[in-house]
Amino acid sequence: MPAFKEKTFSDRLDAAAKAKAEQLERARARLAALAETKAERDAERARIVAERAEREERRRLEKEARLKREAEERAAEEARRIEAERLASEERERAANEERAKLAKLLADQKAARDARYAARKARQAKR
Repeated sequence: MPAFKEKTFSDRLDAAAKAKAEQLERARARLAALAETKAERDAERARIVAERAEREERRRLEKEARLKREAEERAAEEARRIEAERLASEERERAANEERAKLAKLLADQKAARDARYAARKARQAKR
């Protein structure tokens, strides 16, 4: 059986240099492969960026449309509320006017009845 042979310092240096050279060669091969596909990756990134910008623009336009629609709805609701308040105010005023008219008629009727009683009393006193 042959004896185990220790590696010398120069053998270890040569092995390390060879390993570094292989590692550098693999890195260069990867860079070359990446360089070949760079145009495709750049085109894909540009497409993704364009799609993202398009989605963001669409969302922005949808949001603007939604906000505009909500503002119009709020304005319409406010106009309906103001109109309802105006109609309610007119109805209250009309009812108050009717109530005042009824009260004035009642007072006029009471006064007429009182005047009639007074005239009747005067007529009775004049007959005596």
